[in-house]
Amino acid sequence: MLSRRAFLGVARPSRGNPVRPPWALAESAFVDACTRCSACIEACPTGLLLRGDGGYPEADFTPGRAPDGCTFCGDCRTACTPGALKADETWSLKAVFSDDCLAEQKVVCRTCGESCEARAIHFPPRLGGVAGPQLDALACTGCGACLADCPTRAIRILSLNTTANRGVA
Repeated sequence: MLSRRAFLGVARPSRGNPVRPPWALAESAFVDACTRCSACIEACPTGLLLRGDGGYPEADFTPGRAPDGCTFCGDCRTACTPGALKADETWSLKAVFSDDCLAEQKVVCRTCGESCEARAIHFPPRLGGVAGPQLDALACTGCGACLADCPTRAIRILSLNTTANRGVA
């Protein structure tokens, strides 16, 4: 049976691989276990989780959506009775900075570092320039709090496998 979107020929822009909630099983096991009941979405106190394609929960790191990012409170994991959120580790996400960062335009801005509870963003001095953000990848939890206040939306939260960008130490 075709979905309404497929029937009408309306395509949703591809966002690549969805970011599942923390503690999600590997994708194939997650899809098999998740009943799409939305209990995890309703339990999320920060509003980071939403219904994604197929009704499966996804973390939405759109700036301004969940200013606190993920607090790793575990409410989504507790609410998940089917057991799709029972992996031992949360996720392997990290913050990545783009060239849109104000520091690259020689403007002092440290909002991302101020909002990083894990203190994973540092601003080492640059000779003759404005200090730019540098991420301590080991300290970064991938919570997403750093991108909420970024005035140029220069931060993305990406899977550890795709952080081969600048700004990640």
